[in-house]
Amino acid sequence: MQFITSDDVRLEYDDVGQGEPILIMTGYAGYKEIWRSQVELLSQHYRVINLDRRNHGRSETTTKGLRMSRQGKDVAELLDYLKINKISMMGNSMGAATIWAYCSLYGDDRINKIISVDQSPKMISDETWPYGLLDLNWNNFPEEAEQMYHVHTTYRNIDDETYKLVKTVQGGKKFDYELNRPLLFDHAFQDWRDVIKTLKVPVLFLSGKESPFWSSEHATASAKLCENGKAIIVPDSGHIIMSEQQELFNTIMMDFLQS
Repeated sequence: MQFITSDDVRLEYDDVGQGEPILIMTGYAGYKEIWRSQVELLSQHYRVINLDRRNHGRSETTTKGLRMSRQGKDVAELLDYLKINKISMMGNSMGAATIWAYCSLYGDDRINKIISVDQSPKMISDETWPYGLLDLNWNNFPEEAEQMYHVHTTYRNIDDETYKLVKTVQGGKKFDYELNRPLLFDHAFQDWRDVIKTLKVPVLFLSGKESPFWSSEHATASAKLCENGKAIIVPDSGHIIMSEQQELFNTIMMDFLQS
């Protein structure tokens, strides 16, 4: 399915299942098909909207709006287009940061629950937050930020069916890292802790115990910021928890959504 934003950018999304809606978004350079297993399970109980954010997956590649605030606005416009007043949200990596961008602009009035999958709310470490990206700090930015391109994101192999589906949909297309560098930098600049502190809805922070990007303790620290926060550190998992620890992730996800 396709949706055109207010600045004329075409976004691709899937809309399957019936019931209470949940929005899913994957991370930087990702494809929505990485959520194959979760969509199959969730769509038996929920209406699942799985979004390729601008410049990601099969959505349009553009030089417009390469900032996190626009990512959040895209979500709001999609919800308006679909006439959804209440929804849960789940995001991995930059997909989770897009939820915080949305909340920074619109609050959490339309949200039921949030699941953040291995995304630290602050990516540049300092004396107030030691859980940033790699060894990134204000003294070595942007060189250290570029190192993420050379890191293997997973600790375990991605589920075979999911991997095959993503590769099929990708069809050899290469993500344009150079074009999207402004988005990555804007992502890295953000500090969403003040936004998280305002949230009243239940928020589950998941981290991969073996995530290559940051200490898994970012989930525990993040959960302490908000009124209804909960943290789970998933063992034997890197950054793509939902496909590395598929069965365990699905159990945690459904327990939280149905609690």
